[in-house]
Amino acid sequence: MSSSKETSASHSLRSLLEEIRHTASEIKQGGGRKRIDKQHKKGKLTARERIDQLLDPDSEFNELGLWAGYQMYEEEGGCPAGGVLMGIGEISGRQCVVVANDATVKAGSWFPITAKKNLRAQEIALENHLPIIYLVDSAGVYLPMQDQIFPDKEHFGRIFRNNAVISARGIPQIAAIMGSCVAGGAYLPIMSDEALIVEGTGSVFLAGSYLVKAAIGENVDNETLGGATTHTEISGVTDYKMENDEECLRTIRDLVDKLGPFEKAGFNRRAAKLPSRGPEEIYDLFPDDRSKAYDMNKVLECIVDADSFTAFKKGYGQTLITGYARIDGWSVGIVANQRKVVKNKQGEMQIGGVIYSDSADKAARFIMNCNQKKIPIIFFQDVTGFMIGKRAEHGGIIKDGAKMVNAVANSTVPKITIVAGNSYGAGNYAMCGRAYDPRFIYAWPSAQIAVMGGSQAAKVMTQIKVRTLEKKGEEITSEEEQEIMREISRQYEKQTDVRYAAARMWVDEIIDPAQTRRKISHAIQCADHNPHIEEFKTGVLQV
Repeated sequence: MSSSKETSASHSLRSLLEEIRHTASEIKQGGGRKRIDKQHKKGKLTARERIDQLLDPDSEFNELGLWAGYQMYEEEGGCPAGGVLMGIGEISGRQCVVVANDATVKAGSWFPITAKKNLRAQEIALENHLPIIYLVDSAGVYLPMQDQIFPDKEHFGRIFRNNAVISARGIPQIAAIMGSCVAGGAYLPIMSDEALIVEGTGSVFLAGSYLVKAAIGENVDNETLGGATTHTEISGVTDYKMENDEECLRTIRDLVDKLGPFEKAGFNRRAAKLPSRGPEEIYDLFPDDRSKAYDMNKVLECIVDADSFTAFKKGYGQTLITGYARIDGWSVGIVANQRKVVKNKQGEMQIGGVIYSDSADKAARFIMNCNQKKIPIIFFQDVTGFMIGKRAEHGGIIKDGAKMVNAVANSTVPKITIVAGNSYGAGNYAMCGRAYDPRFIYAWPSAQIAVMGGSQAAKVMTQIKVRTLEKKGEEITSEEEQEIMREISRQYEKQTDVRYAAARMWVDEIIDPAQTRRKISHAIQCADHNPHIEEFKTGVLQV
């Protein structure tokens, strides 16, 4: 991500995808071979090996948050995948959220992004009523950064609060103590519905032997203090004593297998049809130059079931595509930015990728319809923002944009967002960015998320910096001004790269565009587990 090659706007989608795959494979190595070998010598499986054994044979682990922490903690030695694995997989035929500490990364210590990733996993379980499995193996909070992890609403303690809320909602939680579980972290497994502990390697206590000695002068070893025998035969804190990792994982599978029945939302699904275009055609239909126009309808033909799209207000507000379709048989509503240059009802040309008043008005109405009909909504983002200028302002663009944002914010049916290209400014909000609670949000390698486009931002920030220097009495030559702009552009390119966004979990996953259809289908399948859809209300709208 540090090189200009990696962030070039003209970089092809295929080569970007290849870069993403290469780096992803490195991230999956966690703390590296030496630490993996050390884990094995202790008789422990790695986090990825545990998940492989936990899931049904030949089933897929839909991993989320792989890029969490990417290039964020270099001074601390790095934190691959945020030191914890998270995703959704099938266990005994049932979709479950799985969270597994990676003890090869700082002994599974919690960085700020670790807490954020765990909270996201619990959010997914809550929103979709999916059972959640915790595979605990952590040394606790990373103390040098404790002030960024411990006290705030979205920090470490929120996880235990969520344990209680998830349980109250009747969503099963099963925790396996497969390594260290220290201090406040001890509450996570014990606040779950059932807790397993592995003999010899698993331990759970509020304070380890060294702290006990320092605090109260008592001499005791960790196994006696909080090992498997102590907690299954003396304290009763845990429910099952397991001989090793393998037995522990088999027992979790047995427990999930015996879960009772659950209701579903019952979203409309019919027999799937293949798309009219091959999924790999997306690579050629989506331009390398992000400023270039293209027809989003053709891209959608690679994703939706053949002959299933019914356009809503096709001739009105044409910089947004709205309509009903099926994706892998699921009935969906689609809101997608259209990047073609089109004519409005007055015959005036409209810039593709920009949301105009008529487009916002159409989208708001369509979102209301989808909520009325209980149809999940899929957003495809390639948006540079709302239209600006005198004509747009006089025409009420703020009012119409607010109407669309209101509809998105209050929408209660599942929302799934695909960031395909640009995702700038209020366009990110109106098209259901992270702040608007999509059930899942995926990004293509070509995605960029920022308050505005790179060239515009560089010009604005350069002007501000030059004026500031001039006010201090400094004379800036044109060459110096160009160097300032280049430096700002380099910084902005880094911050708008999709890997930067994924590192901070602004998106759940960077996906292969050819896999978009499958990811959407899986997301709706997960959402279908929650039978409760609240009544749709918008509050006050300026009509």
